[in-house]
Amino acid sequence: MRLNLITACAALTLGACAMQPMTSPKMIDNASLPESVRVPAGEAQKLWTTTTGGKITYECREKKDAAGQHEWVFVGPVAGLQDADGKAVGKYYGPPATWESNDGSKVTGKQLAVAPNQPGSIPLQLVKADPAMGSGAMQGVTYIQRLKTVGGVAPAAACAAANKGEQQVVSYAADYVFYGR
Repeated sequence: MRLNLITACAALTLGACAMQPMTSPKMIDNASLPESVRVPAGEAQKLWTTTTGGKITYECREKKDAAGQHEWVFVGPVAGLQDADGKAVGKYYGPPATWESNDGSKVTGKQLAVAPNQPGSIPLQLVKADPAMGSGAMQGVTYIQRLKTVGGVAPAAACAAANKGEQQVVSYAADYVFYGR
């Protein structure tokens, strides 16, 4: 009887552990990153996310300082954010660049620096976060890194007077890492 009770308790304990989410945040080694996108000393990683279905919109516009010449101009991003287990935890959109948690808290920020990435991919980025709006996961975030970018660069299609105002959407993927003190 005693052995059966111990076995039953062990089975229940293991079963309960199996039902708990096994979130394993990905820790970033800042020393391995280009210096320009490293967070300052004293900042601690709070959250790691990756994008799902990331899209960046570009618009064909006349160049500001070159009348008659045109270029693809960044309009704004939209992407879902997932944790290491693939669970939806928020979204990213702009302008202004905004990271919003499913709990309603959100931060905006200003780009401090970029570093080149693989050809055909948007650069790595370091953002200084503004104070969070709302309480929750984004409260206390001071810096955000955009890492492991894939895609997202301006379209290769022609941009000229004939298609001025045309918008094109390109896909991208990236990791967003949030830091605080």
